[in-house]
Amino acid sequence: MSENQKNVLGTDLEVCGRDPVTGFFRDGCCNTGSGDVGTHTVCAIVDDQFLEFSARRGNDLITPQLEYGFEGLKSGDRWCLCAMRWEESRQAGCAPRVKLSSTNIKTLKYVRLDHLKKHQFDLN
Repeated sequence: MSENQKNVLGTDLEVCGRDPVTGFFRDGCCNTGSGDVGTHTVCAIVDDQFLEFSARRGNDLITPQLEYGFEGLKSGDRWCLCAMRWEESRQAGCAPRVKLSSTNIKTLKYVRLDHLKKHQFDLN
C-alpha cells in the first residue's frame, strides 16, 4: 500500500500480526483497497469460540490450506477479519477481541465504534 491508512481512532494504522502474516495484502496490517470485497479491516485476536462460529458460517479458518500458504489459525492469533463477519459474530454473542489501533477506519462503515470499544484488548 502506498498510502498510510488510518485506524478507527484516527491515527496511523498499526501492524495487526506477522505470525501468521495477516491482512488482505499479506503485509501484516488490515489495509484495504478496491480489490478487498470482504473488507478485511478488523484486527481481531481470534479465540476458539469465534473460530468455531466462523467455520459453521462457511469460513473455516482452522484447517490448514498449505497450497495457499495458510497454516490455519488457533486461539490467540491476530487476524484481519471481514468487518461484516465480525459484526455478525458480535450479534451472535461470540465476537473476538479487537486491537483498535490496528483496525482500519473503513470498518466504521459496517460496525459502530462503541461496539468495537466494548471488545477492545488494547488500551494504548
